[in-house]
Amino acid sequence: MATYDLEEQEKIEELKTWWKMHGTLVTAAVAALAVAVVGWQAWQWWQRSQTGQASQLYSHLQQALEQQDTKRVRLLAGELIDRFPATGHAAMAALLSGRVLLESGDPKSAAAQFGWAARHAKDAGTRDLARLRQALVLVDEKSYDEALKLLAVPPAPTFAARYQELRGDILAAQGKGDEARAAYDEAIKALEASRQAEGLPPGPYLEILQAKRDAAGARS
Repeated sequence: MATYDLEEQEKIEELKTWWKMHGTLVTAAVAALAVAVVGWQAWQWWQRSQTGQASQLYSHLQQALEQQDTKRVRLLAGELIDRFPATGHAAMAALLSGRVLLESGDPKSAAAQFGWAARHAKDAGTRDLARLRQALVLVDEKSYDEALKLLAVPPAPTFAARYQELRGDILAAQGKGDEARAAYDEAIKALEASRQAEGLPPGPYLEILQAKRDAAGARS
């Protein structure tokens, strides 16, 4: 029994010695972990709060859109972008605001809104759509080279055909028939790949692309 007590005492002394050497470090680590947990919880709460407020503003924006209140749409979109730029609602608000601005005859401001969404949207699909809309505005303004730069960014397969079609439209407008035809060929390939992946039958869009390709002229 005495031997057992002696062994226990030795272990206790070892623990005391270890604690003297490492206790401060262990305490600091535990405190740091506690701070990290509290910080993470605070961050999560802040994120939920931001998303909730942004969602409410976006709901008001949609109501203004339904009421055709262009001024209020622009104001709410601006508020969303300024206050909650990191939320998905801000990018969607920029897209809606851009559409309203375009319809009201302000293509430059519309392009700026689409450009903001293309740069800041968290969702890749939203960025692709925003770039496409910005490129369309630039094409209408005959800023062909700027539009081609936007379309050079590879999009998701969903937008591949549309990107290539618009490239073909631009190149055709620039008198580059061979390059336009090649772009339309790429658009047709992308459309066919997407159609086969989804098991869809050929539609009128394929006929439109083929007609544009034929209209671009034969290769030299």
